[in-house]
Amino acid sequence: MSTIEYSLDVKVPIRVAYNQWTQFETFPEFMEGVESVKQHTDTRATWLAEIAGVKREFDTEITEQHPDERVAWHTLDKPNHAGVVTFHRIDDTTTRVTLQMEYDPEGFVETAGDWLQIVRMRVQGDLRRFKDFIENRGSETGAWRGSVPPQHAGDASPLPGTQSPIGTPSSMPGTQPGTQPGTGTPPPRPGAGYPPPTQPGL
Repeated sequence: MSTIEYSLDVKVPIRVAYNQWTQFETFPEFMEGVESVKQHTDTRATWLAEIAGVKREFDTEITEQHPDERVAWHTLDKPNHAGVVTFHRIDDTTTRVTLQMEYDPEGFVETAGDWLQIVRMRVQGDLRRFKDFIENRGSETGAWRGSVPPQHAGDASPLPGTQSPIGTPSSMPGTQPGTQPGTGTPPPRPGAGYPPPTQPGL
């Protein structure tokens, strides 16, 4: 496994940056090569992505998630990779986003060196596009403020990664109503949700 790390400062409050990152199904809008992310549960999603001409579908699982702090995940099958994105408050309107990933290039036709360079450039480009995406919007498309593992027994929380507008409730399984910024109140838990590839989306 080889490690790739990249960080940049985003001109939005930490809550906005974090909330947007929980909307995994928007990842194809700024992540190169990611065709789709479908949420199955609050911790699992399926990704369809293409890297270096190789198209892969894979499942991911969130292993740790805490609002305004971090989201960590790993893949459940090949290509093997794991990652964590952390959020650091610089000031009221600036957030430092750091993405760290561990990749195993085994199984791809490219050499390890070529593969890691491709992934490194992809990670940097994805974060820059995320920065442009959220700064141009000025607000998140939705939010999931639950924790993994849950901080309280019996914690009822909606699915991360779905794209319901903030403040719009939904009783349909697989959709994710967001919380109102500033309230921190999670909406009721929908039924089932979605898994990703290795993001997260990520």
